[in-house]
Amino acid sequence: MANVELTSLAKLPTLSKLRKLELSDNIISGGLEVLAERCPNLTYLNLSGNKIKDLGTVEALQNLKNLKSLDLFSCEITNLEDYRDSIFELLQQITYLDGFDQEDNEAPDSEDDDDEEGDEDDDDEDEGEAGPPGEYEEEDDEDEGGSDLGEGEEEEEVEGGDEEEEEGVRGEKRKREPEDEGEEEED
Repeated sequence: MANVELTSLAKLPTLSKLRKLELSDNIISGGLEVLAERCPNLTYLNLSGNKIKDLGTVEALQNLKNLKSLDLFSCEITNLEDYRDSIFELLQQITYLDGFDQEDNEAPDSEDDDDEEGDEDDDDEDEGEAGPPGEYEEEDDEDEGGSDLGEGEEEEEVEGGDEEEEEGVRGEKRKREPEDEGEEEED
């Protein structure tokens, strides 16, 4: 129920098995005690972008005993002095607040992104070895989502640095373009 101009949770049905609830970008400013009554098994709650201003409002979440992750990003409460420490003290059952634990370690879902970034760094090193960057980057633009095999083949040809080989690469690109365009037209 994200971004639906929700002002109250009073009409929230009982969802006793619900574990994840997205309420971001609404106009909720209180009444959070309803969550513990009707959704007692929540483990993840996103209230980011709402009108939550003070700790008293969040205190109602103490009754969500299974709550592990709470997001209050872009709520006025985040401007309070010692906001993070206060929330962790008030809601001792939570592990993550706004995607980070008390030691500022990212929640597991976000850590997967970091691993992918590490892989990108490896690709950058390969890119530097491939030869003239303009040609390699041009190929990336044309072949987004292409197989790694195609990139590897061209990489070997460009590494030779011979003009004939570079023309061969260009010829391959021309051969692939109609295929790519044909695929796009089919979609």
